Amino acid sequence: MPFASNDAESQLQMKVLEQGLRELGWSVGRNLRIDYRWTGGDAGRMPILAKELTDSTPDLIVARGTPVVLALLRHTRTIPIVFVSVSDPVGDRVVASLPHPGGTVTGFTNFESSMGGKWIEMLKELAPGVARAGFMFNPQTAPGGGTFFLGSFEAGARTLGVEPVTLRAGGAAEIEAGVSALAVEAGGGLIVMPDVSMLAHRELITTLAARHRIPAVYPFRSYASFGGLMSYGTDITDLYRRAAPYVDRILKGEKPAELPVQAPTKFELVINLKSARMLRLAVPRALLIRADEVIE
Repeated sequence: MPFASNDAESQLQMKVLEQGLRELGWSVGRNLRIDYRWTGGDAGRMPILAKELTDSTPDLIVARGTPVVLALLRHTRTIPIVFVSVSDPVGDRVVASLPHPGGTVTGFTNFESSMGGKWIEMLKELAPGVARAGFMFNPQTAPGGGTFFLGSFEAGARTLGVEPVTLRAGGAAEIEAGVSALAVEAGGGLIVMPDVSMLAHRELITTLAARHRIPAVYPFRSYASFGGLMSYGTDITDLYRRAAPYVDRILKGEKPAELPVQAPTKFELVINLKSARMLRLAVPRALLIRADEVIE
């Protein structure tokens, strides 16, 4: 269950997964069949698609995101699941522990809880004038209902003399209201939590941030591709690449319970200079040197 069929990065991620499986001897149409279900970040569709998929009794499911995995686990405790992009699998009771998952689920995490503090540091570095920073997420789909990253975000903000603002947004109207509230006074900034619901609204969020001239930091490069100022986060495509050997090993008889959950190893910093110029921000040389990609 990947993100969206009309999303270029999702298509690339599926190609990477299939290529990895081909290199391990699995070929679609010969000894492998893959059925896709695309959630589009819609929390309402996840339970429906989860039931539909588990009812088809596949040999294994690859699932992206915490709410998708939790939806699947409501319908099966027997079908092996390899997840990608789950932040807190222990806290959300997806696995018993990272080294010893137990049960039928294992996979690849995307962030540690300390990232909330890292994002606010980067926002302040790029936009020193930020005095209030909103942290936006959907409580229905965010890790731990949003709590997983909040502690480090709030602590980091206070250390930097920034007022932390929690922005819970379940849909487009609340997203627009939250961004507009940050623009009421000068000094507003925005951080978007890694959350499939936020990802589904990335074009709206980046457009609103630009319209209200609010500097923002995002968790994935696709936001910067849509015009977002800066993104810093896990390379999700790399997680799918690393997932292929786990799929191979489980299909050949190994147990998910015996395959440790793995942490991300590849992060990417993307800076959109066009957006920085529009906001009249001078990007520090130290950030430019660290950037993996600079969008002109």
